[in-house]
Amino acid sequence: MRVDVACRAGHGGSEEPVAFTLGERRVRVTEILDRWPGGDHLYFKVRGDDGARYILRRDFEILVWELEVYEASTDTYGE
Repeated sequence: MRVDVACRAGHGGSEEPVAFTLGERRVRVTEILDRWPGGDHLYFKVRGDDGARYILRRDFEILVWELEVYEASTDTYGE
């Protein structure tokens, strides 16, 4: 699912997500939990301000971001 992502310069000057839009809702990234390369993609596992965890994928070839995985928060602490 393609998503609009706001970014800032991160490690080594590469972009890292700070917020993204799901439909009409804007989710602020509160923590980057992990990141890893995968071919022509860069993956970010992030926690949103809603407590949920997401995996966002940046496609370098066609220059788009996609939501790969969504995992709702299971408790009040977002774990």
